[in-house]
Amino acid sequence: MQRIPEPEPMDLAEEARAYADADFADVNAAFVERLVELAGPREAALALDLGTGPADIPLRLWRRRPGWKIAAADVSRAMLELARGPLAEAGAAVWLVEQDSKGSPFKDGAFDVVFSNSILHHISDTGRFWAEVRRVCRPDTLLFLRDLARPDSEEAAAAIVERYSGKESDLLKEEFHRSLLSAYTVEEVRAQLAEAGLDGLRVETVTDRHLDVFGTAGQK
Repeated sequence: MQRIPEPEPMDLAEEARAYADADFADVNAAFVERLVELAGPREAALALDLGTGPADIPLRLWRRRPGWKIAAADVSRAMLELARGPLAEAGAAVWLVEQDSKGSPFKDGAFDVVFSNSILHHISDTGRFWAEVRRVCRPDTLLFLRDLARPDSEEAAAAIVERYSGKESDLLKEEFHRSLLSAYTVEEVRAQLAEAGLDGLRVETVTDRHLDVFGTAGQK
């Protein structure tokens, strides 16, 4: 099945609210658990979350690693507005940045850790995205991205939506289905990384709907 791109920002208020209200607790907890495992014992880090959405993942991560300072970036102002309350209530060392993931105000090599959950399938200009990721990393920066993996057919995508989002709103199910059709395959992501000079990163299928990209930015 060929990729069917979807719009990059989820900036409509109703879309952002439907996403924020959905039950991603298990998925987000699993993401943080894997990131903490990859990070090892480091108790202090300057980290960047690309496509943070309502910032549930950086909040969970900060609770596990309170010595980390986390920049939570998203192009959607509607998403960031939903994130402000929970972060302020928790007093988390997380600051919100409204930015396109393909260009940012951060200095070269600014971060110890760069992570993202479910941003790649929104992006068609993956060359600019990976160039920006590489720019804000140092050779020893830990990278961890988890994203959807495109199914073999629209029927397979519909089955995944029903299996994991059957109790969610029709709007969220529609968004999920569109996102699956817009996702990349493991082979496509490996090709993107090779072109960006990040081919030392590993790309693996980890569930029936997810792939992981992980490793050290300068690793070969």
